[in-house]
Amino acid sequence: MLEVFLVALRLGLTSFGGPVAHLGYFREEYVARRKWLDEATYADLVALCQFLPGPASSQVGMAIGILRAGIPGAVVAWVGFTLPSAIALVIFAYGLAAFSTADAAWLHGLKVCAVAVVAQAVWGMARSLAPDRTRATLAIGVAIAALTWHGALAQVVMIAAAGLIGWRVVAIGATADGQAPALRVGRGVAVAALVIFFALLVLLPIAVEIDDARWLGVADSFYRAGSLVFGGGHVVLPLLHAEVVEPGWVSNAAFVAGYGAAQAVPGPLFTFAAYLGAVMQQPPNGIAGATLALVTIFLPAFLLVVGTLPFWNALRANRQMRAALAGVNAGVVGLLLAALYTPVWTSAIETPPDVALALAAFAALAFWKVPPWAVVVATAVAAALVG
Repeated sequence: MLEVFLVALRLGLTSFGGPVAHLGYFREEYVARRKWLDEATYADLVALCQFLPGPASSQVGMAIGILRAGIPGAVVAWVGFTLPSAIALVIFAYGLAAFSTADAAWLHGLKVCAVAVVAQAVWGMARSLAPDRTRATLAIGVAIAALTWHGALAQVVMIAAAGLIGWRVVAIGATADGQAPALRVGRGVAVAALVIFFALLVLLPIAVEIDDARWLGVADSFYRAGSLVFGGGHVVLPLLHAEVVEPGWVSNAAFVAGYGAAQAVPGPLFTFAAYLGAVMQQPPNGIAGATLALVTIFLPAFLLVVGTLPFWNALRANRQMRAALAGVNAGVVGLLLAALYTPVWTSAIETPPDVALALAAFAALAFWKVPPWAVVVATAVAAALVG
């Protein structure tokens, strides 16, 4: 377990670039260097975690932790990979509060950089997840729906509808490649994990209706965000915005600024939840709010990895399930496209120089392959210089 933790911690300190880059770092460390698993098993783990809602790279790390050190290995793998970026974002949150930097030019630069980062995510995901006319049309349809219908329920309905449409109309190959990962998780433990996952998804909203305690509302919102977002990373943005900005827990300016700062740290983007928990305008906030938000947004990912590993072979062999997943992935592109406009663009782009700065940041990310953290720093400095 100590070995798993230390390796994950090193990855958490150095893995810049988002989920796709994380999977590259993982392959180099776990497959090529340490040989904890072979290429085929690693590819199957990636496929499983892409199938599940939640942060795919973190789920791959959890699964490798299980392979190496059992279910406790999944916990320490998550802690090591997540802690560095979570701590950095909580420090950033305290810095915003301590120095009253809400109107600082460099902070506006973070918002502008978020436009470029999300635009690159839309562009890259569209090419891989909506490569044909059917899925591209589905993505555009979801984007139109997301721009005209708001709220947490809307996100769930759109994802479910995209999966249903994909099941009916998306063409998928007859067989899947490779073998299922040979991970020893008992079916009884797996079923228990799935029962807990669905029980919390149903019972937390009921508990909020019975008791209006603020911590219950926060736990419900972040657990639901972690449970219902396919694609991970940037895709959680619109759902989190609906959960924390629309009720007035976090201001829109603080939300977008934190999202920009999240691009400058390594590790999973879901640690943005720690920042949101820390900057909430009423308790639970600070360290307690950050811890509650962080644990509850990642808990569904842990339960789903433990709960699905023994059943993955049957799922991946089902052609209809893979077609439905293809539809869900296309819907994810549409949600992200809508999020690019609001809240990201509408809260950051105010003048022509803002557009110019966003274009420069996008070119650096997409064409020159500059590390995201460097683009974030450069954009903040440029915005500060321009004033």
